Amino acid sequence: MTQWENLMAPVYSLQLHELYDRDDLPMDVRHYLSVWIEKQDWQRAAGDYGLAILLFQQLLENIDIQHSRFGLQEEFFLMQHNFRRYKNNFQKYQEEPCILARKISWFLEKEKEILLSAELNEKVQQLCVEQQTMETDSQQELERRMAGFKNEVQCMEHTIVCLEEQQDEFDFKYQTHQMEAVKDENEKRKQWNILQSLVNQLNSCRKRTLVDLLKILDKAEDLIETLVKKELVDWQRRQQKSCIGAPDNVSLDLLEKWFSCVAACLFQVREFLSKLDELSGKVSYENDPLKMDKPRIQERADTLLKNLLLSSFVVETQPSMPQGKGPLVLRTNVQFSVKARLLVKFSELNHLMKVDVSMDSEAPQIKGYRRFNVLGTKSKALNMTESQNGGMVADFRHLTLKEQKCGGGGKGASEISLSVTEELHIINFDTAFDFKGMSLKLQASSLPMVIISNSSQQQSAWASVLWFNMLSLYPKDIRFFTAPPSAPWPQFAEMLSWQFLSATKLGLNEAQLEMIAFRLFGKQQSYNDLTVSWAKFSKENTPFTFWVWFDGILMMVKQYLVELWRDGLIMGFVTKAKEKSLLKKKQRGTFLLRFSESVIGGITFSWVETTLTGEPEIKTVRPFTKNDLEQIPFHEIIRNFQLMETDNVPENPLLYLYPNTPKDEAFGKYYSDKSGENSPYIKYIKTKLMFVTTENSLEAQSSSAVTQGPELQPISALCGVEQSTIETGDLTLEAFLADPLLSPPGGSNNAEDFMISSYDPNLLNCDLVSSELNLPDLHTLPTQFCGIFQSF
Repeated sequence: MTQWENLMAPVYSLQLHELYDRDDLPMDVRHYLSVWIEKQDWQRAAGDYGLAILLFQQLLENIDIQHSRFGLQEEFFLMQHNFRRYKNNFQKYQEEPCILARKISWFLEKEKEILLSAELNEKVQQLCVEQQTMETDSQQELERRMAGFKNEVQCMEHTIVCLEEQQDEFDFKYQTHQMEAVKDENEKRKQWNILQSLVNQLNSCRKRTLVDLLKILDKAEDLIETLVKKELVDWQRRQQKSCIGAPDNVSLDLLEKWFSCVAACLFQVREFLSKLDELSGKVSYENDPLKMDKPRIQERADTLLKNLLLSSFVVETQPSMPQGKGPLVLRTNVQFSVKARLLVKFSELNHLMKVDVSMDSEAPQIKGYRRFNVLGTKSKALNMTESQNGGMVADFRHLTLKEQKCGGGGKGASEISLSVTEELHIINFDTAFDFKGMSLKLQASSLPMVIISNSSQQQSAWASVLWFNMLSLYPKDIRFFTAPPSAPWPQFAEMLSWQFLSATKLGLNEAQLEMIAFRLFGKQQSYNDLTVSWAKFSKENTPFTFWVWFDGILMMVKQYLVELWRDGLIMGFVTKAKEKSLLKKKQRGTFLLRFSESVIGGITFSWVETTLTGEPEIKTVRPFTKNDLEQIPFHEIIRNFQLMETDNVPENPLLYLYPNTPKDEAFGKYYSDKSGENSPYIKYIKTKLMFVTTENSLEAQSSSAVTQGPELQPISALCGVEQSTIETGDLTLEAFLADPLLSPPGGSNNAEDFMISSYDPNLLNCDLVSSELNLPDLHTLPTQFCGIFQSF
């Protein structure tokens, strides 16, 4: 089956219509010549003139052949007309057949991308469905086992009742026999035989009861092992991942239901054993199985119940500050909250169990390791009313930490020394379980936390939390950073995607992750077998580490661009080379939005211009940062960005968001003046911003509106460009056209964000050829915003 035949599926129809919405390669030609087109090496022809001219001539011949075929059938009269027109249009490539080959090659590559993207989405959906199915099947199987277990316990309750009735019958007849004092030996022997038969039956019934109890305990043991060693461990791992953004279900409702069910059944078994004790005290005999075997069964039942209860006390919500980057990063003297929960729920326990909070009960011997005291209400009762579903919860909402002033580590402390943001601490929760004769001390521990004393440490602290919870399978491993492991790329990429998913509801796609992998490893055939070290993630190139760069982008998107990102308008993570390869194949005015690789928390846009020779030219503006986006939304910058043509007519070069969506169609719903004078943007700004540049300059000029009144201070002219005057009604604004080819204020460590891919030297009247397209720092011009202010 050809590539084109695969694309004929209805699911691809919209993408195909968008791809073939122009005449560079008519869809009719692609369809009827699909077999021949796909057999040719168009990519090689794009750089080989001889092959290109040969394929060009063959293409025209094939169009002629297809045209003649249509002539044999009247219903294809219009198609015959179209093919004659297509042939005439292709004639323009006779002198430049390589351009045609390059275009056809591009269309074939785009088709492959459509197929690969759909295939990837199908695999992801299939994996999600399979995972959900597996979870559902696992839960259903456990529910089935739990129902069978409860049924057997209920049957045992009936068995105990029957055993008691049987014993009462024997006891009554035995007491009667003792009181009657029968003298007839035959009658006495007959009654004794009856009593012996009854006691034999009672003995057999007692043995069967004990065997059935052992079977119940066997099932209880299997269920407890499943709950404690699988379901609870899986939940703990899900909670670890959810703390760093994974969309995992961390509800404890099912676990609480299962734990409570098994605990209730085991308490019932203990009641059965107490009843057997009582029956044995009333009637016993030589080799009584209740006296011989019941103690062993009692011990086993108690051990199983203890194991279940000891695992049932957990930290439901990990420690977190209200305004932190995420859980598990706490700051001294700043309030935080944490919630503990008992998974065994009995209404009789409500308010009776007190939970106490403490810090680092087993502090490691690490040089300089700090100690902290917990301040606030450190003791609370397990309270069903504080839980939405009536669970046994101790919710601590106003705790703080204060560092102890004594020296850390003590004598014999290890020589290993950790930074503050790599030092891990644990909060412990202690409570006493005393219910129906079962007394235990229960303890739960938080995941390891990072404790900071200054907000400037929060970014690095969160990096440590990410690394630990991504890689550690041991929730109490507070020595983790003495030798932190490396992260496999697939696991690392997933963690990065979670950061965007949790912050914006949209994670990173494969293309974006590939760009990040390229930044970390360079060009590789495959990244799946590569690993990222802790140093590469958070230590190398300080202070501009990988994490600082990535987190700067994430914070910018979360604060200023979340809707644009969620709607898929920002390509974001794309290299300059990839950007150029994407845009140079598109029509003039096509632009895309990408994150800066050299400016922390920066976003820029690049677009396609056409040179005098008809070649595509890629232009890029200097990145916008937090300071810019605080003053004007990014979609307004895109909307109002303009170039000044030779005749001083402003023109917005941004026409189509990549791949081919009209700008206003993509961003229109965000525009601020849709409601006219009632727009909040216009209400507060009272102006309309228009970014204006000369054809040679992408540094915007600014002026204040008439209604604002302050006098405009002129910007210094650069590179000998003459002063110009702009008339605006009664207001005369003096603006100096700055040369865009000078370096940006403060310089740049990486020129790629300021590169013009190509330029026409005839348009440049300056000897300095830098690669930046400047827009001024918006925060440096409070009354001279980037562009011309026009009063409404």
